[in-house]
Amino acid sequence: MLAAKDCRVPWEMTRWKCDESEFHFECTDDIPPLDRVIGQDRALEAIRFGLEVDKPGYNLFVTGLTGTGKTSAIKSLLQGIIENRAGLERRKSLEDWCYVHNFDDLDRPKALRLPQGLARTVRGQLVSALLALREEIPKVFQGDEFQARRQEIEASGRQTNQQLTEALEQSARSAGFAVQFSSAGLSIFPMKGSQPLSPEEHREMSPEQQQEIEQTRTILMQHAQVTVASVRQAETATADQILRLERESSSSRVNQMFADLMEAASPAPDLVTYLTRTVEYVLDHLNLFGSPSADLPGDALPVPAPGAAALARNPFLPFEVNVLVDNSGATSPPIVEELNPNWRNLFGRIERPAATGPHFSDHTMLKPGSFHTANGGYLVINARDLLLYPGVWEAMKRVIRNREIGLEDPAEQGAMLSPVWLRPEPVPLDVKVIIIGDELIYRTLTTTDHEEFKSYFKVKAEFDHQVTLTEETMDAYCSFICATCRDERLLAFDAGAAARVLEYGARLVNDQSKLSTRFGQIKDLLIEADYWARKDGCTLVASDHVTRAVAQRDYRHNLPQERLRELVTQGSILLEVTGETVGQVNGLAVYDMGDFSFGRPTRITSEIFAGREGVINIEREASLSGHTHDKGVLILSGYLGAKYGQDHPLALSASVAFEQSYDGVDGDSASSTELYAILSSLSGLPIKQGIAVTGSINQKGEIQPIGGVNQKVEGMFDLCRALGLTGEQGVMVPRRNLRNLMLRSDVVEAVKDGQFHVFAIDNIDEGIEILTGHPVGDRGEDGRYPEGTLNQRVEQRLEELRQSIRGYYSDLAGAPEPHRNRREPSPGVAPNS
Repeated sequence: MLAAKDCRVPWEMTRWKCDESEFHFECTDDIPPLDRVIGQDRALEAIRFGLEVDKPGYNLFVTGLTGTGKTSAIKSLLQGIIENRAGLERRKSLEDWCYVHNFDDLDRPKALRLPQGLARTVRGQLVSALLALREEIPKVFQGDEFQARRQEIEASGRQTNQQLTEALEQSARSAGFAVQFSSAGLSIFPMKGSQPLSPEEHREMSPEQQQEIEQTRTILMQHAQVTVASVRQAETATADQILRLERESSSSRVNQMFADLMEAASPAPDLVTYLTRTVEYVLDHLNLFGSPSADLPGDALPVPAPGAAALARNPFLPFEVNVLVDNSGATSPPIVEELNPNWRNLFGRIERPAATGPHFSDHTMLKPGSFHTANGGYLVINARDLLLYPGVWEAMKRVIRNREIGLEDPAEQGAMLSPVWLRPEPVPLDVKVIIIGDELIYRTLTTTDHEEFKSYFKVKAEFDHQVTLTEETMDAYCSFICATCRDERLLAFDAGAAARVLEYGARLVNDQSKLSTRFGQIKDLLIEADYWARKDGCTLVASDHVTRAVAQRDYRHNLPQERLRELVTQGSILLEVTGETVGQVNGLAVYDMGDFSFGRPTRITSEIFAGREGVINIEREASLSGHTHDKGVLILSGYLGAKYGQDHPLALSASVAFEQSYDGVDGDSASSTELYAILSSLSGLPIKQGIAVTGSINQKGEIQPIGGVNQKVEGMFDLCRALGLTGEQGVMVPRRNLRNLMLRSDVVEAVKDGQFHVFAIDNIDEGIEILTGHPVGDRGEDGRYPEGTLNQRVEQRLEELRQSIRGYYSDLAGAPEPHRNRREPSPGVAPNS
């Protein structure tokens, strides 16, 4: 028989203890702060690869648990790569982007790519040029030479008009008519002597005379029309001459004002073209600068084209440069982290004036998004935030695919508004996109959007939530404490406090050979320990403060655990931790509350009766069992059949239940516990109620490791302590979970003092011997188990059950089957015996 003491876990193995005496510092101020990422070599290499491959589609998707330092690592790597590439010829030069007036297509503002810093310069110089033009051009028009030439042109025009009108008047006088010019137009009427012919005199004339007068008037009117047309042509010619004079007189001054700007724009041909068109616009619209009263006009009637409408409202619009991206102060490619990746923040927006009536926008109302500001560099986005906004994911893929970004309003897609649209020219895009998310989002995207997602995000970098515990990682952990204390202005941690922090890091991953890399949680612990140290008036954070911070955090969250423990101590939940009972064993479950998890013992019972239903999972019958738990129960049938049904089929009905369980059960960590209850019921041997059990089994009867081992052990310990420790109580765990033990200090002390025990087993036989205190027994050469052993008692009981139903089902073969729970027999159970 296996002695229980042989399976007891020594107290030294129930927790990894960090020896602070091995630290070479008294407090964390004595060591350098952390300047690197701990334990993420694989992820960092993947990120470095993705960042350095400058080809389409090699964007990054970075996965890992929250708090593992993904964002910080990315920023650090980006900065390092930028610095390393600073001397390389292939480094991209920084550029400015701006939108300007499009003279050829008024509703399609033109995007200009400019050398770094030039956009702001051009904008400022154009503003100065506009002010200078409005001051200097009137001086040109007021000059003596200009006025003399203008008066000459006007005099010549007046003389031509006078000659034309005199010729018309002479023809009219010769025919006895007179010509009169007025603001209402031109009129021709007959004369009698020196006076106009009166209507009475006209009526007294003979019809022949009246007809002759009308014919003459018609001829003169035709002559007058020709004269008027000639006058208008002469006036137009005079106006054209004056415009040419104005243009000739102003051209030199205007070109002189733009000379410096043209020279500065020489590296940008598109800018030179724009400035040339601006000069032409000035010369074509000199009237805007001719007098101080030529300010911005008032409200103008809307016209169909949005660009024309904006120009009508502001004729000086061509002088306004909208600097979309200004890299004048940048020394390296931009690194942009978009914290709120909605449509406008990512892709920019077209602002619309808050006014009644139609909304007219112009190129000055175009605002950049993160893709614009990150152009030529790197854009970091959180995946969960990105997917919250409808349409943004598809729009981002389109931007990456087309390698250009245009400014558009998402309302246009659904026609929710009716403004006059602008269609800005798209900006060519060269951005490395880095998305940070968790593994679930990554798998979802690879499943639902496989082809495009894998085409645009070819590099995956996965951050591990744990790192191997070595001397190097321990030193790095201490350096992280130092860096956090400096950044957050915390008190320094002494060596003992640092050791407790490392132990907490091992407990977070439930592994004595690993440390957690979820430094967000470690940072929270440092802040809380600093609080308790300051509350005690200390100048350093000690180990007691770290322990207190952990205990207080649990206290703030463990109200549900306390309430369940009260129900047990009050007897509302039936649970025994002393004595022995047949077919009853204490299993262990973990309750996950999201921000806190704890273990809770629960009673598992089994009853045996004649029949052939096999192992009946009551939780499943009540629809309270998950798939994993169902599988664990089915494995029990495989084990029982393989062990006791080799010579003849089993005739067994065994019901298994979690008592007082109403919320559902899942997981297979209770499968060994359920098997112990069945074996106890079959053998009639009682089980010690003071030992709780956890562990899953396979069909060979081997105990497999489970999760939440620390919470389960501590849950049983807390309950036993509340009901009274006897020194015989404990928890039985899989031996393969020993490395996962990071128990609380009070549990370790109880194990050390012999008040509580932890047993580690490899198979069912070891477990049932500890629980019953009875030998299991091995088959002898005759194929039988030794008399009085547990296996012999089980086999004997199974034979009794088989004999009790012999012929029963055959007798009922011709009769109607009685009403019962019709379930498929479990594996290993005879359909008819």
